[in-house]
Formats: sequence, structure tokens, C-alpha cells
Amino acid sequence: MYTLYGSEVSLYTGKLRAYLRYKQLPFNEVLSTVGVYKKTILPKTGVAFIPVVKTPDGEYLQDTARIIDHLEMLHSERSVVPIGAKQRLVSELFALWGDEWLVIPAMHYRWNKDNFPFIYQEFGRVVSPNSPAFIRAYFGKKLAKKFSGFVPVLGITEHSIPTIENWYENTVLHHLNKHFADHDYLLGGRPCVGDFGLMGPLYAHLYRDPAPGNLMKRIAPNVAAWVERMNQACVTSADYVEHDEIPDTLLPLLKDMFKQQWPVLNSTVEALSAWRQSNPAQRFIPRSLGEHSFSIGDISEKRFISSFHQYKQQRVLDTYQKINAEKNSQLNEFLSEIGGLEHMQITIENPVKVENNKLVFA
Repeated sequence: MYTLYGSEVSLYTGKLRAYLRYKQLPFNEVLSTVGVYKKTILPKTGVAFIPVVKTPDGEYLQDTARIIDHLEMLHSERSVVPIGAKQRLVSELFALWGDEWLVIPAMHYRWNKDNFPFIYQEFGRVVSPNSPAFIRAYFGKKLAKKFSGFVPVLGITEHSIPTIENWYENTVLHHLNKHFADHDYLLGGRPCVGDFGLMGPLYAHLYRDPAPGNLMKRIAPNVAAWVERMNQACVTSADYVEHDEIPDTLLPLLKDMFKQQWPVLNSTVEALSAWRQSNPAQRFIPRSLGEHSFSIGDISEKRFISSFHQYKQQRVLDTYQKINAEKNSQLNEFLSEIGGLEHMQITIENPVKVENNKLVFA
């Protein structure tokens, strides 16, 4: 029996809960209260991040990407890793996009829309789960203030908000809604790693919170239906689209990724190299490394540099390089079509890895 430490309000817990359900792995879920953080999560992982999974052997796993990798090796049935070259890479691209880029609308629609007092109650459960509602609201408001403080550092400002909303509603939801009208999941009849990457922001924040949830159900009902399907405990597993094909309905989103997200990823690589030169004696890499510019739609804004983005980018590049070693010309033609081939050629001179749940240079 696995144990999942997390919460309904947590973005990445939603991703991993859906994965465990799809894999049909037996698990208990434990709410990550303040007490659980102090007694279990921090002592066992050394970091204060959820979700955490305790294996039947008593091992504690942290970081959803690595948890899924670990569990896929142990449980090969109902695999979420496509065999085809293009589908394998596209799955990783969507996983990166969901994990790190859709956090922008997720945080905006949670903290800048009318989701209260729902959010205060949800956060209050983490502090004092058994208290009356008015006490949960009191503590929840205090804790929520801490998390809402991350909104500006993500580049969510009065200047960028109109464009973020336009992009999310008329690009992200629009194209996903068209796609899920014809396909149950990103790549056909079964979920891939990319589906679970999307599930984080699209469930906990953008479906479950009242304001964005109502918006999704109104303008993108097929996306809402996909979220509900991803949360089902007994999902019938079909297969991916034949012949390693990528549905045309995903192409606008893939082009959007390379246009908006990948310049930020490449900038992060440059910033991390510069930080290493300036801090040669430092072993552990901080989560934030100052600021850089990013563009969304037709506007530019500043946001903090997340060092962990390079780790996630490396996963995609490693996937590409392993496939490209097989001289897959069709993959390169496809990447050229969606504007991604040049980005796949980047060489990371200072690769990073995770050691004891902390980022270090490899």
C-alpha cells in the first residue's frame, strides 16, 4: 500500500493522485497538515514540498516527475510512456508545459478572482483540519496570504493580466477544448505523462476553484470533462493514436510552447551558468536566481528565474537526444514544423541533477 501525502488544494498533488488512480495502485491519502509537515515530510525528505509518496518498502519519494519515473519502472502495466518517438517527445513537452508554464494562469485565476471564502476554508484545513469553519477561515486566510505573495514574482501584474487571461481562455482552453472533442486524452485513448502534467494546474486551481471552474465549464466543457475523466478511479485504457501520429489539434499548442515558454527555459540555462561562475563554492542551487524577461502574447514582463526549470528542460532534451540517436528523420521534420527543432539543439554545459531532493550541478 502506497501513502500519498498532499491535499486537494495542491496543484501537484492533483497530478499524482490521478496517476495513482489510473495505474490502479492501492494508496491511502494523508492530508499534509502542519503537523504532518513537521513530523513526516520535512524529516523524511529534507524539503517542504508536496506531494510525497511513501512506498510499501518505507521509502519516501518527492517530485512528481521522479515519482512517476520510479513507479513506471516498478509497475509496467498501464504504461503512460508512449513507445513512438514523436508521441514520447510530445508527452514530455506537455508535461513540462503543464508543470511549469500553466502555473501562470493557475495562480492568477486562484488569487485574483472571487474564490473566497472557499480558498480560506481549504487552506484552513491544512492548519487546523478539525476546527470549526470560522477558525479554519482565520488560519486559512493567514496561510493563503503567504501563497498569494508568489503571484507577482511569476510575472502576473496589472500590465500582464489582460494578456494572460486572453491567452489562457482563447489559446489554451480553446485548443484543448477542440482537441478533447475528438480525443479522450492528449494522444488518443489512454493518458500519457503529458496528461498528468496538465492535470496539476487544470484540476486543483482551474477546475476546482469556483471562479475558473465555472469559466472552464462554460467555455471549455470538453476540458472539464477530461478533468473529470482523469480523476476517475476505474478508467478504461485503450491505446494511443496509431502510427506515432500527433493529432493536428495539438499543433497550435506545441507551436505556442516553443514561441513563449522555451525562450524562458533557454534564458534560465544562461542564468544558471552565470550563477555557477559567480558561486563556484556553492553546492546546492537556490530555487530562485533573480529575474529575467518573458513574453506572453504581445506583452513583456519580468518574472523570477526558477532554477528547477532547467532540470525539467533537461528531461525533454534527454528524451530527444535518445530518440535522435536512432536517426529519426520524421521527428526532426515534425519539430521543424512546430518551431522546436532549433530549441532541441541547445547544449547545456552545466547540467543539474537532484540530490537528496535538492538541486545540484551534475
